Formats: sequence, structure tokens, C-alpha cells
Amino acid sequence: MASRSETHSRVLVTAILFAMVTMTVAAATPDTGWRAYQKRDYPAARADFEQRARDGDRVAQFNLAMMLMRGEAGATDVAGGLTWLRRSADAGLAQAQYNLGLMYENGVGVARSLTEATLWWSRAAEQGHSDAQVQLATQYFLGRGAPKDWKLAAKWYEAAAERGDPGAQYIIASFYEHGDGVPRDLNKALAWYVQAARQGDIGAAAQAKDVARRLSPAPRAP
Repeated sequence: MASRSETHSRVLVTAILFAMVTMTVAAATPDTGWRAYQKRDYPAARADFEQRARDGDRVAQFNLAMMLMRGEAGATDVAGGLTWLRRSADAGLAQAQYNLGLMYENGVGVARSLTEATLWWSRAAEQGHSDAQVQLATQYFLGRGAPKDWKLAAKWYEAAAERGDPGAQYIIASFYEHGDGVPRDLNKALAWYVQAARQGDIGAAAQAKDVARRLSPAPRAP
């Protein structure tokens, strides 16, 4: 029977992997491993990914890492997966950098370090990875693994908002509404609330109406 710590570790690993995006990174041309994975031929997919990973293919390194951590075509191997994930991240793959940040945030396979999480999210954010941008913004917003800095938080929330993240759109709208980390600007606040509302954010729709009301000129006295 697994110990409580072992059970907790397995649950945590599962949670982190669930939080990660799809197993593979979209490639311009589907390769042999990708096609095999789509057919659920995991042994063939893993063999192809491993061969190309050893040749330095950073996408294959990421894909192999995910398969090892999920126990696809073999036993779950978090340590082995982490090795390949780190190689892919070091090679500059934004998705690997983002996922490695998640590993450090939650202490899966590595000693928990919010500072390291911030470092890897920063590298992915600089490449335009919207989820990493949100995570990095939150680090600065909370002063968690980074100095508390609302200007930098606003910078990265807005970057993610520009890439279409509705949560970031709502947050940066609030920043502009209240002047947090940016000059107060109700017009920009309204614009971002509207963007988030168009993606189904009910709260943003309500805020957009309120801000629009405040921007409307007061009726003239008779």
C-alpha cells in the first residue's frame, strides 16, 4: 500500500500534468511520432520522440517529457521526464519553459521555488506565451517569487490581454479603472472590459456598463 506521502505526490503530479496544455506542441508538419500518438500507438510515438530528442529536437524532447511523466508506453517517470523537459526549456521552447515553471511552483520533481518559477515564466513570457505572461504578472502582483511591482504586473497582464486571454483582459481593465500600475484611464478600462465580455465574461459585461455610464456626459439641466 502506498504511503500518504507517495499518494500525495502522485495526486500532485496528476494535478500539474492536468494543468499543462496538450501533450504535444503543434508542428508545421505532423511527424511520425505525432501521427502515432494521435492513433494512440504510444510505444511507436515514444520511440520516435526519444530518437529525435536525443538528436536535439526540442519539440520531441518536450513530447517525450510529457509521455514519461504521464506513464504513456511505460511506467510513470517524473525524474526522467523532468530531464527532457529541462533540455527543451534550455533550448528555448516556450511551452517547456512554462511547464517547468509549473513544476517549480508546485515542487514536482524539484525543490519548490517560486523564484525559479518566475525565472522560467519570464523566459516563456518574453516569447509571447500568454499563460506564462499571466503567471508572471501574478507573481509581480502578489510579490510572490518576485518583488511586488504593479507596473510590471500591469505590463504582463496587458501583454496576455492583447493575446486574447479573457482573465487578463478583465484584470488589466480593472487596473486602468482604478489606476493600479498604470495611469487611470476609463476609456481603456471600458475597452478591455468589452473585450472580456465578448468572450463570455459576465462580470466584465457588468463592469463595462458601469464604466460606460460614468463616461457618459451628465444630462444638462433644463
